[in-house]
Amino acid sequence: MQVGGAVPSTPVELVANATLPTQIVLGVLAFLSLLSWAIMFGVWRSLAKATNTTVKFWREFEKAHRLEEANAIAKRSPPSAGTRLFLRAMHFVADARVATQHTLEMMTPAMDTPPSVTLTGSQLETLHLLLDSDASAERDRIGRFLPWLATIGSVSPLIGLLGTVLGVIDAFLGIATQGSGNLSAVAPGVAEALIATAAALAVAIPATFGYNIFAGRLNRFDGKLESFGMSVIALLVREGRI
Repeated sequence: MQVGGAVPSTPVELVANATLPTQIVLGVLAFLSLLSWAIMFGVWRSLAKATNTTVKFWREFEKAHRLEEANAIAKRSPPSAGTRLFLRAMHFVADARVATQHTLEMMTPAMDTPPSVTLTGSQLETLHLLLDSDASAERDRIGRFLPWLATIGSVSPLIGLLGTVLGVIDAFLGIATQGSGNLSAVAPGVAEALIATAAALAVAIPATFGYNIFAGRLNRFDGKLESFGMSVIALLVREGRI
């Protein structure tokens, strides 16, 4: 492939002198690499912010001895997954107590003093499921682009293999055209073909590592939110709200 010209001695020269199909494959891999790093940076930033704000609110929440104190802390704290879960629980409990109170008044209209209102077992289970659903929604919101990393990690080697196959085919066609099969004629074409495989691995390895690392961190963040939801329910139980 390099007959009549200088033989490439560096990867940069191989890329510069590569055929058009190989350069297209390398361009696609370069785009996927930039995309994967952008996704990893975005997920890392969002996850770090969400974790820090939630843990900070949780620590202040644990210091509250009364529900009113926890409510005041939630209102003055910056928005976070923890504050949203707490306020969602408070709204659910308030709505459920109103509905239960109305039902009891309809059943016992002659009573001067209505009975104390607490949540039923089904309402408590609904609250628990609601908090779990909100925690999963927070996790999905942060990691909404994370599946792209898995896709890039699995597709990049195939794209690189396509570039390698195209490069090898072009190299053998060049050999057949020139009628020369010595090593100096074959090596540049094979080296150019292998550049695509190396580039694909350079894209796939960081993307796969990033997906596994951030998926594990998101699972731990989801576990923190579930534990926080149980803490909110425990405080509501101590206050006699449920």
